[in-house]
Amino acid sequence: MREGGLEAPFRRPLDWENPDFYDEAKLDAEMRRVLDICHGCRRCFNLCDSFPRLFDLVDESAKGEVETVASADFKKIVDACTLCDMCFLTKCPYVPPHEFDLDFPHLMLRYRAVEAKKKGVGFADRQLAETDRNGALATKLAPLANWATDCVHTAARDALEKLAGLHHEAVLPKYSKKTLAALAKETPAEVNREAPGFGRKAVIYATCFGEYNDPGVGLAARAVLAKNGVETEILHPHCCGMPLLEQGLIGEVAASAKQVAAAFEPWIDKGYDIIALVPSCALMLKFEWPLIVTDDPKVKRLAASTYDLSEYVVGLARKEGLAEGLSPIEGGVAFHVSCHSRAQNIGRKGAELLNLVPQADVAVIERCSGHGGAWGYKAQNFETALKVGKPVARQAQSAGKAYIVSECPLSGPHIAQGMERLDAEAKKPELLVHPIELIARAYGVK
Repeated sequence: MREGGLEAPFRRPLDWENPDFYDEAKLDAEMRRVLDICHGCRRCFNLCDSFPRLFDLVDESAKGEVETVASADFKKIVDACTLCDMCFLTKCPYVPPHEFDLDFPHLMLRYRAVEAKKKGVGFADRQLAETDRNGALATKLAPLANWATDCVHTAARDALEKLAGLHHEAVLPKYSKKTLAALAKETPAEVNREAPGFGRKAVIYATCFGEYNDPGVGLAARAVLAKNGVETEILHPHCCGMPLLEQGLIGEVAASAKQVAAAFEPWIDKGYDIIALVPSCALMLKFEWPLIVTDDPKVKRLAASTYDLSEYVVGLARKEGLAEGLSPIEGGVAFHVSCHSRAQNIGRKGAELLNLVPQADVAVIERCSGHGGAWGYKAQNFETALKVGKPVARQAQSAGKAYIVSECPLSGPHIAQGMERLDAEAKKPELLVHPIELIARAYGVK
């Protein structure tokens, strides 16, 4: 295929069950092939830190070429990748069907999978990836867990940095005393039978963050949907596996995919749509799982039935129309489009959602926050994450809005920290976890 062709780009399934996938010599050859193309192109210089590291390694090598970069140094490049997918989605001209056949994030994933198979995953990383177990325990001990992870308690945070490798200044998610599922049972939502969307049914996939950390997003989503006639159920069968994917544990991700798909199958049979509260989880269900589990019809059916939260509400507004009663929100909103929202290739649905509010004043920021999931919390990455996210923090600061929000629940606090670094004395906007919270306020249901 010639460069500049009109064929749509696509991603190939991950061939992770093939022994060749873990062959170190073949991996090294593929790394050199791809990195040589990246070195010659350099369009991704201003994305994550992987590419500056690559270019520095090449420029400082004996011949200024990939061939003289030591294979051991490739790990520096891999360790900087956050699997944000922005190089594949927004920059690379050589993705399939181009004959160069590049998928940089999935190559980084393959490297980690080989590394995990050969050496295993470090104890701290393994424990951090057990999000369901950690969440179930932490909700029972929420006051203690939240005290220990608060940045003001320097001794506890220093100890946590030594034990788990989490930077002592990184703002970590708080835990709720009750899960989203429990709170939903305590406070039923009455469905508005007069709404244009009455008759729709959806299961809200709580996700680990919604279930254990901040149920407010799920409760706001349920309230907004009920106002618009949508009957909802809230379920959290299991983690989507994104933390495991970051560690290269592809087989465990496949097991999660099959478990969750089986749990949602009866609901899909009954005509329910599936709504994921977190963009990263929506991305896993819709795109990553079908590339990992290629032979399970339940996984494929779930992918076809899943919507990102913002995507679903905007679709409802377009097709049936929203219920009346939205009031203006004063002061405007600085809205950050998360990388995993962009990677779903659905457009700026969060911004579209906010613009449903009358007299909305939305400043859209479409650039990586630099956080990258658990990656940005780690002691060796935290300052780099702030550096990569500095342009976002600067745009949010200069927007001068009353609110700041990102669909990614981890990016928002990270951006706020970046803003604090820029000017600690500046007036701080109210930080919200998801745009749906402002819609709930505009309706007066939160």
